[in-house]
Amino acid sequence: MSEKMWGSEPFWGLGYDWDPDWVYTDRQKELRATLIELCEKELRANAKRFDDELMFPRRNLELLGEHGFLALTVPEEYGGLGEDHVAYSMVCETIARYGCASTAMCYVMHIGAVNAIMLRQTPELVDKYIRPLNSGKIGTLSYSDPETGSHFWYPVSSGAERSNGGYKVRKKASWTTSAGFADFYVVQTTSPDFSGYDDLSVFVVDGDQVQSQPSLWDALGLRGNQSGPLEVPNVEIPATQLVGPEGDGANSNDESVDPWFLIGSSSVWNGLALGAIDIARRHTTRKKHVDVGLRVADYPTIQDYVGESLMDTNASRLFVLSVAQAMDRETDGNTKNPKPGSLARGNYLHWAWQIKFEAAKNVAHVVDKMLHACGGSGYKRDMELERYLRDAKAGWVMGPTNEVLRQFVGKAVLLGFESLDYWNQSYNRRAVENEVKKLDAAGKRELAEQLMSEATEQEPKEPAQKG
Repeated sequence: MSEKMWGSEPFWGLGYDWDPDWVYTDRQKELRATLIELCEKELRANAKRFDDELMFPRRNLELLGEHGFLALTVPEEYGGLGEDHVAYSMVCETIARYGCASTAMCYVMHIGAVNAIMLRQTPELVDKYIRPLNSGKIGTLSYSDPETGSHFWYPVSSGAERSNGGYKVRKKASWTTSAGFADFYVVQTTSPDFSGYDDLSVFVVDGDQVQSQPSLWDALGLRGNQSGPLEVPNVEIPATQLVGPEGDGANSNDESVDPWFLIGSSSVWNGLALGAIDIARRHTTRKKHVDVGLRVADYPTIQDYVGESLMDTNASRLFVLSVAQAMDRETDGNTKNPKPGSLARGNYLHWAWQIKFEAAKNVAHVVDKMLHACGGSGYKRDMELERYLRDAKAGWVMGPTNEVLRQFVGKAVLLGFESLDYWNQSYNRRAVENEVKKLDAAGKRELAEQLMSEATEQEPKEPAQKG
């Protein structure tokens, strides 16, 4: 096995012995080597400046574009590298591990936007947004809502209406990575003929049509990714910038947006965990306690910390790669997309929830342990470990949060997938009847009159039932 290099020197962290290279193709390993070289030459050095100055990592993203990575998963016929989900996981992990986590997260959102378009590609969308990617064109997803927090699939503060042969789109987002810096935004709103919160539509909006406030972004970690608020203020867009048919948003979420985001973000968390272990290895093998004649790495406690952290992290990254492989099998290596209303990647969404939970939980633990291993030296900024620690803490709280994910999984296991009421459409009959039992006769009569009044108002607004 070749030696991992950092410039002209052997890499000071973990060697290739600890990477699951049997999963990757030869071409993917070549792409990884290119990325490591880019990280050593520029991406990693830029990361400190982006963190210190709250600077958007455009230079790093442009470098990725120059080497084809902004179109990683785009077919070669459209100027892309034609790669698959496994390659995508590797790229996200590598950028976060050796380079810059803010760049990696902006990259995840960029590829998410690209693949939302490619799911329902049209010649107009491809020519305007896909073919120019390697010239440095950057996209992002804008799916959050200020009224629903990390429940990003529930866009209350949004809407679209037909106008002048196209659409008038409005959207408010509480968190949008690359807000104010991206060249295009893939947004989700309620549909023109809105019939309930599973009736969503997807649009592409150009960067000069949105309003943002980058100065409001000042976070604990991922300080370069500019995840500030965004507004699409009732702008006119042509019909060609509708992505898929009207009402395709929920299916697009399950088939594209969520799978690509969860694989990518999980890989970022795994990359940060590995990067923290790399830093700890560098420090503990060089730092000596002359009074006892031992390096820090010679203490069994430190070996314990590092051994457990690496095993847990490799379990997490192989879990991610296995789900990526499953999606590759379903899509013939990311060469086929299902039609609207059908799923391929989406069949593994409940597995994608699990990889995000495990990766985010693991990285939070690993960065803490690597700080313990490095002692007071790790607390200083010049070692970089403290930046990895701050960046890693975003994993748990980034939507869907780990609290939401473990409830999704637990509820689906115990009550079935049909119990996952994303858009608050099903009522809990058992709970309602239990509450009604607590009312006396007058209270029940009052409630019945209120419900009958509401039903009388609602009935004319409901679509006619087909006979």
